[in-house]
Amino acid sequence: MNIVQILFWFLSVIALFGALMVISSKSPVHSVLWLIVTFFAISGHYILLNAQFLAIVNIIVYAGAIMVLFLFVIMLMNLNKETEPRKNRWLKMAGAISGGALLLVLVAALKNSDLKQQEALVKTGNIGLIEALGKQLFSTYVVPFEISSILFLSAMVGAVVIGKKD
Repeated sequence: MNIVQILFWFLSVIALFGALMVISSKSPVHSVLWLIVTFFAISGHYILLNAQFLAIVNIIVYAGAIMVLFLFVIMLMNLNKETEPRKNRWLKMAGAISGGALLLVLVAALKNSDLKQQEALVKTGNIGLIEALGKQLFSTYVVPFEISSILFLSAMVGAVVIGKKD
């Protein structure tokens, strides 16, 4: 086994363990922290697949901004056992049935896939590199990029106007 395979399996174990801890943690804050660990492990997978831009965006957007937002919402809700509504037995059964149906659909979709013949090309090409993305973004897609920047600018101006006090 080479170092890439060892890193892949290590990051896979961390991602799976973090995901299991997200759904099994009693505290919502601990669940969010385990979700951040899972996002970092997934970013490590992106780096192994030579997609540095996706790894950086995953860390900045998901592990950074979204998780801070989740933490603020959880802390503002002030969840505790006394205010938590009791779950109906039928609601739990409906959740278990829908989860089982989703598992059945996933197994049916993946049963005929030939995964042994597919392999990921690691450290080859420049598809996920930031340089190649920048060249495409500022040459082929420069007009949509500038239109989206104007859209973001107008959204920021609108947020300032709405938030401005009289």
